[in-house]
Amino acid sequence: MSARNRSREIYRRASELLIGGVNSPVRAFAAVGGEPLIVQSGSGARLLDADGNEYLDFIGSWGAMILGHAHPAVSAALAEQAARGTSYGVTCELEVLLAEQIRAALPSVERIRFVSSGTEAAMSAIRAARGFTRRDCIVKFEGGYHGHADSFLSQAGSGLATFGIASSAGVPEAFATLTLNAPYNDAGAVERIFAARGKEIAAVIVEPVAANMGVVPPESGFLETLREITSRHGALLIFDEVITGFRIGWGGAQNAFGIQPDLTVLGKIIGGGMPVAAYGGRADVMKMVAPEGPVYQAGTLSGNPLAMRAGLATLAELHRPGLYEGLAARTAHLANGLREAAKSARVPVQINVAGSLLTLFFAQDPVHDYASAKRSDTAKFARFFGEMLARGILLPPSQFEALFLSAAHTDADVDRTIAAAGEALASIAAA
Repeated sequence: MSARNRSREIYRRASELLIGGVNSPVRAFAAVGGEPLIVQSGSGARLLDADGNEYLDFIGSWGAMILGHAHPAVSAALAEQAARGTSYGVTCELEVLLAEQIRAALPSVERIRFVSSGTEAAMSAIRAARGFTRRDCIVKFEGGYHGHADSFLSQAGSGLATFGIASSAGVPEAFATLTLNAPYNDAGAVERIFAARGKEIAAVIVEPVAANMGVVPPESGFLETLREITSRHGALLIFDEVITGFRIGWGGAQNAFGIQPDLTVLGKIIGGGMPVAAYGGRADVMKMVAPEGPVYQAGTLSGNPLAMRAGLATLAELHRPGLYEGLAARTAHLANGLREAAKSARVPVQINVAGSLLTLFFAQDPVHDYASAKRSDTAKFARFFGEMLARGILLPPSQFEALFLSAAHTDADVDRTIAAAGEALASIAAA
């Protein structure tokens, strides 16, 4: 690799203007040391930095780029739409077309509202749930991250876990008291919370496959029990499928597990890399949202035509036969290769997989919730990240994030990654 002189100069300038030199905290690489990456371009499964160094990318814009960077069909759709206008501020047919595609894939989404970010979608879904039930409290899970709205910044995963922050300054204590936390995969804890405060709880919000404490699949019966408890107590069940939607498979985790939530939060993939998200679900709940109901939510760029075109082009590609099967097979191959590499190096790891999501935890024992995820050796992960980056493999810069494969990753890419991991883990073992 060439020296990163231009990248350093750009980051120096960024540090004088942007908070921490970045526009989202995890990009600062603070948890793994070293210098933040400055990207110049992306193509397929690869990124180029400002100095022309190439990296095999397993971040994929945090899961959005399931087809890889600059996919020809998506790029062509964006170019065609840009010539017709980039924002209207009034409704266009593209919004209807994408909504129809999503409803066909996720039958639980009877009505939908497009927004611009996952945070906005999750915040709005909670507001709709509170408006519908006329209750104030929500239940979330320790290590679950649903964006940075005030209601969610309590025992949250993702960036907060990366920086070791339990909650955020600036969030009034009154907000925190309305958020009740339970351990992920602990249905008994949820039952106890409802036994004590069921009449106050508007909704349970959950990632059906946790991906913001690292990947943690649901244990058998967990999601089914959440569905039963919420129904029994008159609360709503909200699936946050910002990451899992159209990544676990066509129609997301709810189709894979056969659980129908009341509301669903979507993002990432439905915009094909553009800033877009959505929330939707039961028609009677969604009718609470303005202009049909009293729950207010609005956005100038909601349903942006560029984002709608990118989403339509992406979903069309995802509907091709065999795409998800291929993704899952390559992810399983990578997981098996990493396990063998760690075994050979005698470095204890746990590897959790769900579809094309994967996390390698530097942990002695299985990871099934946030508490077990936090027992991971983050110093070893930081060393592993650096060793892999030096070999041209870009992993998410946090122990508590998911690694994402795309349809652009090849078998050869996976083999190269396994070989690099073998060298990196051997280096860690020898240290």
